Amino acid sequence: MRRVIYFVLALIIWILLTWPFVDDAVDMQVVIAGVVASFVVAILFHEILPKEHHIFISPVRFFWFLAYLPVFFYYMIMANFDVVYRALHPAMPIKPGIVKIKTSLKTESGITALANSITLTPGTLTVDLTDDGYLYVHWINVKSDDVEEASKLIAQKFEWFLKRIFE
Repeated sequence: MRRVIYFVLALIIWILLTWPFVDDAVDMQVVIAGVVASFVVAILFHEILPKEHHIFISPVRFFWFLAYLPVFFYYMIMANFDVVYRALHPAMPIKPGIVKIKTSLKTESGITALANSITLTPGTLTVDLTDDGYLYVHWINVKSDDVEEASKLIAQKFEWFLKRIFE
């Protein structure tokens, strides 16, 4: 079942990447190449993709994913402005450091999505992940060394959505 889901997802991605078809006509060579490439991807790489494959077929999870995207982009843009401000400010007001945060997410996919969301937000970088649900994050301006407070400032804004998507 996982291979079928990943085959369909790979084919959808292929079609979206090759969408502007020539003269609004479907080029069968492109479609056949997409089917072959999707089949190869599904066979070779299904083991490295998330074990929680049910998340791809749930309309509710897909809705929460779509709701998460603008939230993520909002925080990413705000973090960009914050980093630019700190870089251009004459006093360069930074206090870099590595903080330990706790996540309440349980699934590997959810924790990975959280770590990637933190890393893709400028000013933070996920450095390490422990087996007991702690992430070590390099933060450009450490506001708190407390695990609970740092978790609230860095991860809480993403976790609410990611729980609904991945758990």
